[in-house]
Amino acid sequence: MLLTPSKLLKIVFGVGLFVILCIGGITYKHLGSLSQTSEVVMDTYNLRNELETIISNLKDAELGHRGFLLTNDSLFLEPYQESIDKITNNLNRLDTLIIKNNGQRKNLNQLEIDIAKRFIIFNKSLDIVEDKSALSNELFILLHEGKYKMDRIRDDISVMLDFENKMLLENQKKNEQAIGTTPLFLYGILIITLVLLLVAYAKINRDLKILKDNNEDLEIFKQLTEQAEIINDSSTWVWDIENNTFKFSDNLYRLIGEEPQSFESTLENYMSYVHDDDREILGQQINLMFKEEKFPFINYRVVHKDGTVRCLRGYGQLMDSELGEKFLLGITMDITDDLKNYETIEERNKELERNNKELSAFNYVASHDLQEPLRKIQTFISRLETKEKENISEKGQFYLEKIKSSSARMRMLIEDLLQYSRTNNSDSEFKRTNMNILLENAKQELSDSIEAKNAVVISADLPTMEVVSFQIQQLFINLLSNSLKYSKEGVAPKIEITHQEVSSDDVVEILNKSLFKYHHKITFTDNGIGFDQIYGEKIFDLFNRLHGKSEYSGTGIGLAICKKIVDNHNGVILAEGQPNIGATFTIYLPFLK
Repeated sequence: MLLTPSKLLKIVFGVGLFVILCIGGITYKHLGSLSQTSEVVMDTYNLRNELETIISNLKDAELGHRGFLLTNDSLFLEPYQESIDKITNNLNRLDTLIIKNNGQRKNLNQLEIDIAKRFIIFNKSLDIVEDKSALSNELFILLHEGKYKMDRIRDDISVMLDFENKMLLENQKKNEQAIGTTPLFLYGILIITLVLLLVAYAKINRDLKILKDNNEDLEIFKQLTEQAEIINDSSTWVWDIENNTFKFSDNLYRLIGEEPQSFESTLENYMSYVHDDDREILGQQINLMFKEEKFPFINYRVVHKDGTVRCLRGYGQLMDSELGEKFLLGITMDITDDLKNYETIEERNKELERNNKELSAFNYVASHDLQEPLRKIQTFISRLETKEKENISEKGQFYLEKIKSSSARMRMLIEDLLQYSRTNNSDSEFKRTNMNILLENAKQELSDSIEAKNAVVISADLPTMEVVSFQIQQLFINLLSNSLKYSKEGVAPKIEITHQEVSSDDVVEILNKSLFKYHHKITFTDNGIGFDQIYGEKIFDLFNRLHGKSEYSGTGIGLAICKKIVDNHNGVILAEGQPNIGATFTIYLPFLK
């Protein structure tokens, strides 16, 4: 999935919050450790205090014991009995303090045993003092043994104190390490968190600037869209599929003859403006839209409050947002004027088609009707030449020759007009045809002229193409005839025909308006008189002649026919010439590869 800026920002904030939670957890853990260490120190202090108190109480017991031995006064037994109770309490408290420490538990058990043995000796010595028959030697031994037990008790307490001191040092070392590393660790994490938050802040600041710019652009775009909707008689609507709510643009209200946002954007309110005859069909399409989440093109009518009927066209396209929400974006256009214009154009096209047929029929009939009196004129001229030529004066014969020449040109003009009218037939059928055969037919039709001028026609192999055969053959005839007609005096005409397939991209300056990617390029190059390139486009105009009637025969229709034929085949024809060097006619005919 793509990492969008909003997702990245959420991730940065999530990481920052996670780090803060980690800091809180680590801080809590270290504070707990410090509290535990403090409890250990306090327990050690209390344990040391209890051990010292035990020594003090044992000393009090010894003092009371010695006083009783020396004086045999029971008054000295009171501190002795009190010391026994105190030592018992001390041992109970020690037992509570060292619950979790097995090493100290062993030491405590040994201490309890030694204290118990010491008090046994105390009791024995007391019994001896009460027994008057006992020897003082045995008492002396008990006193020595008591001293030994007392030293043993001191050693036990010393071992326990050393053990506590060692544990205290270890806990102190751990505590110092924790105190030393915790600030650095917390400081490092805080720095990282601060950097993340600064990056997030910079990102937010940048996004806010971009958002501000985008909002300004959106506001401008919104204004332009509203103006465009008004100018184009169009509007927009949005269907929120998840919440099943609609939102209409201001111009949609105008299209149905209401003020913007004059009623709630609901289907029920909108359907009340739909023409009664179209309401059922539109309702079916809307129900289908709810099921399939698409709204195809549909035309329907709406009725304004003043009774005006307008024709609208609607269309909707599904869109998924980044959050997975679905919207159907719709466009509604007023096509009333378009329909009226379409009807007008259709009517005019039909009228134009009728006029073209009438004009074509008139051209054909007029040309044929013109040929009848023209044939009679030429027939009578022929009779005058054969039967009455000797009776006609020299000036009359001159006039007769002029009439003969004019009638010949008139006949040629009528034939060319007929040929031009044939090229206007757009209903001619395109068939796959071998272009070499059409070129050969054109050469056969001009064989007399080719032989008369000793012309040489060199042609490459031409492809099979989808063409109107008789039109392409006429194209070849006219181009060959043009090269033969405008050949140099005393120089045998040489006409070279080449072919190649070209891509429209290679000659884009020529074929920039073509809808086809590939074209056949056919060129006719001759060594005739040529022409100035300034006439390169005018040469194809109807009745346009570059030379006088006395220099070269012709009507100025031949090349116009060539252009008309190429246009019928969606092609392009170009002419290039150089005076006294020759001319080149290039034809581009499209094909599908």
